[in-house]
Amino acid sequence: MIAYIHWNVSPEIFSIGPLTIRWYGLLFASGFLIGYYLMQGIYQREQKPIAHLDTLLWHLILGTVIGARLGHCLFYEPAYYLAHPLEILKIWEGGLASHGGAIGVFIALWLYSRKHPQEPFGWLADRLTIPTALTATFIRLGNLFNSEIYGKIATVPWAFVFERVDPHPRHPTQLYEATAYFSLFLLLLYLYYKYHPLWQKTYRPLGLFLIWVFGWRLLIEFIKEVQVEFENELPLNMGQLLSIPMIGLGVYFLFLFRGSSHPN
Repeated sequence: MIAYIHWNVSPEIFSIGPLTIRWYGLLFASGFLIGYYLMQGIYQREQKPIAHLDTLLWHLILGTVIGARLGHCLFYEPAYYLAHPLEILKIWEGGLASHGGAIGVFIALWLYSRKHPQEPFGWLADRLTIPTALTATFIRLGNLFNSEIYGKIATVPWAFVFERVDPHPRHPTQLYEATAYFSLFLLLLYLYYKYHPLWQKTYRPLGLFLIWVFGWRLLIEFIKEVQVEFENELPLNMGQLLSIPMIGLGVYFLFLFRGSSHPN
């Protein structure tokens, strides 16, 4: 008999009165914090104003959270949330979509770069792929601690039994995605500090990021349980349908877009 990995970790770390610290929140915040220090190194290296980083961080946090929340509500459960709009505000009850978060980040960067022309949108988007890949890794680990976004029933030796869900062994798709995103983080970081040609043209790093992240997302979704019932009626689930245009945009940026050289 295969000894599957039994997962019954509490999503809560500890509570102090009404305040509860959860693994998901800690990992989410850690991604932004480490990302802040990574960008600090990039700003120092390229002689950009480090004093602007606090403003950039808040733009990114708000863009990510608002975009991810609206994305979940509108992509996955539009009928419910349009009928109960105040429920959209209850982020603590769960429900964030990475595709919506990506759109929110793009809007936040556009708004930020309009006020800081010395940090143009393309320059920012390319460099933020590095900390974003790391943050995406942490978020998927947070999903693991929440026993959510799990895979279909499986018999592979590394299958997880999410005891808070059911007694069946399942693909730990959270770990599959986390591994893919962390690999991209290491690759982008290495290529950036090695002065790789990838970084010489605007939007090429962003193109690689979009193809890698959403390409893996497209594939892993085949062994992931659907999040809402209506997805069972679709030829591809919502995560896959939303990933396809992101991959297409990435192909355009990486191979077809004739961007200008990055300013020094």
